[in-house]
Amino acid sequence: MDLPVMPPLKPMLAKSVAAIPPGMQYEAKWDGFRAIVFRDGDEVELGSRTGKPLTRYFPELVAALKERLPGRCVLDGEIVVAREGRLDFDALSERIHPAESRVRTLAERTPSSFVAFDLLALDGESLLDVPLSDRRALLERALAGTTAPVHVAPATTDVEVARRWFEQYEGAGLDGVVAKPLGLAYRPDERAMFKIKHERTADVVVAGYRLHKSGPVVGSLLLGLFDDRGRLQHVGVSAAFPMKRRAELVEELEPLRMDDAAGHPWAAWSEEAAHASDRLPGAPSRWTGKKDLSWVPLRPERVAEVAYDHMENGARFRHTARFRRWRPDRTAESCTYAQLDEPVRYDLAEILGG
Repeated sequence: MDLPVMPPLKPMLAKSVAAIPPGMQYEAKWDGFRAIVFRDGDEVELGSRTGKPLTRYFPELVAALKERLPGRCVLDGEIVVAREGRLDFDALSERIHPAESRVRTLAERTPSSFVAFDLLALDGESLLDVPLSDRRALLERALAGTTAPVHVAPATTDVEVARRWFEQYEGAGLDGVVAKPLGLAYRPDERAMFKIKHERTADVVVAGYRLHKSGPVVGSLLLGLFDDRGRLQHVGVSAAFPMKRRAELVEELEPLRMDDAAGHPWAAWSEEAAHASDRLPGAPSRWTGKKDLSWVPLRPERVAEVAYDHMENGARFRHTARFRRWRPDRTAESCTYAQLDEPVRYDLAEILGG
């Protein structure tokens, strides 16, 4: 491979802001695997956000990119998997599997797509120093007429359109809007763009915690919601605390601490079969490897208010929730899924043009 921009290359990043800023280019924030595509003739490499290759996990996408991309180019974009008209991050995560036979099976069962939103090199020319507005025009020309599973991300300079996208596109599994200064050069591994994500709050049961790697202080709180069967489901964690606060939490939660998990709603957490019917902490996963998944059980009585962006498949927080405050006025039994906002569904095909 001999390109003007070579792997590994870390993508340009975005920093969170509270509102959509004016006077920029706006795109939807895709919920997938960020990927930089390097194509030089028959050679294609998919680079991840960390710089490590993703190529072997998406053979069907490599074949599609060879058919649909210019002969020599570098693209920034997102690998996604869609099911029933919306993005499915769980299905995408399953694609990262060590067994080649499983990779081939999943390539047929849950095929991926690539959504391109920036052009970093074309033919023998690097575009890293070219302003975003010019790169966007070149991207649209280079991929004019491309077909699924390769798409060009919709973009606009109309802030009112961006605000409408922010409200509508969540129903298709997207999680906000990205704003990019029009004169911006491509700055690898720098937070030079802006992301605006949905934020909601929910009252959750704090039913346990994991210890921090540095010592006997709280690393993360384990959060639960009751389903319509009255069973407490593990929906995520809250983990961003200063070290002083982590130590204080151990003392605050000590009265609720159980000697062991016997009698706890998540007592069967270590049994792999139990995860088939309930969401429990410590689910077996190839992502965790030999990581210690043990946790300290608490009587499920204390309620906290947390902020979150959106739910994955309506079952769990997609990202780490942010602790807001304790809610002594709420009972644990009142913390149900019914309190959560449900975005109005929006067909992903409407975003990608059919």
